[in-house]
Amino acid sequence: MSQSKQNIAKPVYRVVALQLAIAVTFAILVSVMGDAHKGWSAAYGGAIAVIGSLMYAMLVASGSDDANKAFRAHLRAELVKIFITVLLFVLALVLFQSAAWLWLILGFAVATLAYWFSLLAV
Repeated sequence: MSQSKQNIAKPVYRVVALQLAIAVTFAILVSVMGDAHKGWSAAYGGAIAVIGSLMYAMLVASGSDDANKAFRAHLRAELVKIFITVLLFVLALVLFQSAAWLWLILGFAVATLAYWFSLLAV
């Protein structure tokens, strides 16, 4: 891997790792303050956001010195991220019907906000 590609990959994965840490912390707090059912719902919501971000990071981490290729990679990665996010929410509707939906959505929101705040930290 070239030096420029390594410079892109490390921060991108650090952002996802921070997002995961915040999502897990939130789910644990919800479990402790509420109950396990709410905690698992928050964890699933956080997992939706983290998985989407990880897919984005994996597609963008290869990097490119060519601006057009880099733009296309980011656009493709964002489309994949949106597709994965929608797919995981649909799966939640179908497979996890007993979810505490407020906590699932809050888990997703906290993890998504964590992504943006962790971009500032990295």
